[in-house]
Amino acid sequence: MGSPEATSPSKPSLLHPLITLDATVSHFLHVLFKPILPTFLLLLLEYSADFRFSFPVSLSLFLASSSLSSLSVPLILGLLLDLALIGLIKLTFRRARPHYNPNMSAVVHADSFSFPSGHASRVLFLASLFHLILQNDDGIVSDLIQRWIKFEPGFVLLGIWVWAIVTATSRVLLGRHFLFDVLAGAFVGVLEGIVAFRFLRF
Repeated sequence: MGSPEATSPSKPSLLHPLITLDATVSHFLHVLFKPILPTFLLLLLEYSADFRFSFPVSLSLFLASSSLSSLSVPLILGLLLDLALIGLIKLTFRRARPHYNPNMSAVVHADSFSFPSGHASRVLFLASLFHLILQNDDGIVSDLIQRWIKFEPGFVLLGIWVWAIVTATSRVLLGRHFLFDVLAGAFVGVLEGIVAFRFLRF
C-alpha cells in the first residue's frame, strides 16, 4: 500500500507548478529591469500609492467641500474596504514575499504577506472609481479638475490609469510582490471601485 503522499496529492502540490512559474517569471522581471529603472522612481510610485498618503488626501477632499461628497465619500469608504479586505485575504493565504525583496519592513502583520498586492488593489480601485465617477459626472468633478488642474478631465483620467498600471507593475519590478499577487490585487481593486461607485455613494 502506497503512502498518502503518493496516492492522494495534497492541494498545495497541485498549485506548486503555478506558484513556481509565478516566482520564476517575477524574479526574471525583477532582475531584467533592476539595472534599467532607477530605484528611487519605483519607491516614489510605492509611496504615492501608500494608504498613509491616499487616505489623508481623500479625507482632505471631504473636509474641503461638501460638494465633493460624490467623490470623497466612496473614496474614503472604498479605501477602508480595501484595507480590510486585502488584510483578510493576506492573513488567509499567508504567502511569503519574494526572498529577494530588499529592505521591506512590515507596517502591520498582514503586510508581512504577499498575496494579494495592496498597492495594486488600491491604485486600480482609485482609477476605476474615478473613471466611473467621471463617466457619470454631473459636472462638479469635471469643473473642479478644469479649475484646479487646468487640464481636460479626459487627460487627467488617462494620467490616473497610467499611474495605476505603472505603479502596480512596479511592485514586481521592485521585488515587493510576485506577478500573480499584482494581478489578483488589480482584480480586487477594480471590483472595489465598482462596489464603491454603486453602493457607497451617499
